[in-house]
Amino acid sequence: MFVLDASVVAKWFKIEEDRDKALKIREEFVNGRCDIVVPELLLIELSNLFRYSKVFQLEDIEQALESLRDLEINIVVPTFEIIIEATRLSFQYEISVYDGLYIATAGYIGYRFITADEKLYRKVKEIGFIELLKDIKL
Repeated sequence: MFVLDASVVAKWFKIEEDRDKALKIREEFVNGRCDIVVPELLLIELSNLFRYSKVFQLEDIEQALESLRDLEINIVVPTFEIIIEATRLSFQYEISVYDGLYIATAGYIGYRFITADEKLYRKVKEIGFIELLKDIKL
């Protein structure tokens, strides 16, 4: 059971290091062997990331978003409690509220949070339910 951030989901659409692990998580989800939850922020972050990439055109971004919709990943709208916790985490660990939102969501629902962002991971790894994509075993 996973909460994934944009750094992981982006690898589904871009050839990057550890793409194989990101695709394995997606495969596990498609085959019903795991659950994936993301805050709605992920859709905005992915769109923005792809928008400013030199590789993606508008049509590519639309197709990526449509494929996420078609996967029927659980997209949650954060509650006020989760946003408050994300803000608290941002102060405590010197991270963005955006990053805190993924962590707070995972903590709230009791899932593992997976990120490919090594800088973020180093700051928050003590939390305990956070894993770096390159280190996970599936």
